[in-house]
Amino acid sequence: MANDGFDFSPGAQIPLQGAGSQAVATNALASAAYRDSPVEKILEANSEWHKSEVKAGRSKLFKSDYFKPNLGEAFSRAVQERMLGGARKALIQSFGTDPQTVVEHCLSATRLRRARDTKLTAVTALFGFLFLPGMLLWVIAFRLRDSLGNTKDKALAALGNALLPVIGIVALFFLIKLPLTGIPALYVRAMIVAPVIGWLIAKRIAESSAKDMRARWEGLLSGGGVIAKIPEAVPKNPNETSREALRQGLEKLSAEQQSNSVFYAGPKGILGMGTRWGSWQLAEQLVAKEPGKEFHQFRSWDLIRVIHDQLKVLERGPLNTGGFPTPSVTHWIVSPVGENADAVSRPDGEDVATFQVKPHEIQRICNHQQFGGGDRHYLGVQFTLWDGQLVITMMITVTVLYETLRIEVTGHALGPVHSLFTSKPAARTKTVNKTVRFWETRDITLALVEPREVVRLALRAPFTWYPPLLDYLGGKIALPEPFGLRHAWAEKPWRHRFMADDAMRAATPVLRAVHSAALRVLEENGVDTERFDNRSMILSGLVQDPTPRKADLYDA
Repeated sequence: MANDGFDFSPGAQIPLQGAGSQAVATNALASAAYRDSPVEKILEANSEWHKSEVKAGRSKLFKSDYFKPNLGEAFSRAVQERMLGGARKALIQSFGTDPQTVVEHCLSATRLRRARDTKLTAVTALFGFLFLPGMLLWVIAFRLRDSLGNTKDKALAALGNALLPVIGIVALFFLIKLPLTGIPALYVRAMIVAPVIGWLIAKRIAESSAKDMRARWEGLLSGGGVIAKIPEAVPKNPNETSREALRQGLEKLSAEQQSNSVFYAGPKGILGMGTRWGSWQLAEQLVAKEPGKEFHQFRSWDLIRVIHDQLKVLERGPLNTGGFPTPSVTHWIVSPVGENADAVSRPDGEDVATFQVKPHEIQRICNHQQFGGGDRHYLGVQFTLWDGQLVITMMITVTVLYETLRIEVTGHALGPVHSLFTSKPAARTKTVNKTVRFWETRDITLALVEPREVVRLALRAPFTWYPPLLDYLGGKIALPEPFGLRHAWAEKPWRHRFMADDAMRAATPVLRAVHSAALRVLEENGVDTERFDNRSMILSGLVQDPTPRKADLYDA
């Protein structure tokens, strides 16, 4: 590919104006990297078209929940591998978010966990591996307790809860009445006590890490300005190839985010922009205004340029009422892909540079690729609202077939990030009966880190140096393809009254601006605009229909 091997670094960078308008959606997705929820929670965010999967570990020898990742660990691993992997497939743009920020938080969360796991590995080696028989006995005891505690039989569940205290009493008895003497007796006693001491130290480390992770999770969702620290992405000398590769991977990610090529996946709509909820077409015959004369020749691009200029000034209303924010107006090259395609391929060749289709190629596609195979040109006007939670895109295409000019305006809406990602950390509580007034209940706050979680972290820690091994032992998240951070976990905007209103209100002024610009060009070139004007008035009435539809699901 022409894009491979290119250094995407722009040198000194200036913060983009309006980047803060995407903060809520970006921070919501980034917060997933710090979460300690069960990994299965990600399945709650699946949508009609995009479904993540949780794949169990394939190892039969170590098949245990103690190697299973939590949501933050699995999410960080999956996103890093998918978005920075050397052999990764093309990504879908994440409109309304900054994907590089999300990936940086995943890298930062991974770095914090590795620092924690380094300490836990030292504790496990000192208090566990040196006294391996004792550690295995305690792990088996924890495993039995969990197995019995998860059964529906109340008697077995009670036995599971009492198992550890009983084992503790038995262990204490052996410490006092051990039949061995000398060095073996000392080792057996240490074998029983050392794993418990190691567990207590590991618990302190795990609780400190959990508090830090939860503070970052809370800070991102509260707008506290949590910064992702990734020193491994800053090369200090030319020999640090891994750091340089990571830096270039992040720059490549940003470059692909700015690509002007998108993909139409049938009923799924334009990937990254959401499904098409409305379509309005103005199609009439091109007839000269003066009988017996011909109108001046023009091309689709001539019409598109004037429409482009008209859309750029949408925020300039006649009244000082706020109105539209400054829109993003872009020329898009749209490629068709199958509804169930699991990968996309971006345009390549001499007409593409750093994922951007060059202007002369855009103009050629606009004028000539209007029928049959190939990519198509669309002019898009996009509004990022609700701090990135709502992305409204109106797409305009112009085609001329024989004597018929067709101007089509379609509406796409990408809804808010799933509520899973906007939920803040909550203290772990349990409702119990009061001791005396047993008919009343009270909430008690549980420990931030459960004993089982301490065991899980301590067992996983020695394997974190090689993440694929942990994937094999404990499982991972399989991301939906074709993958893009934003659209993979977006909800429909129609459940939110104000977001739905914003999406539908944008259609009418955009449609009228497009028609106004088009009629002006036709007038200047001597075309009879009476039929176009009448049709435009009809569409102006139809566009006020307050009901969004699935415009890509044809009833045929």
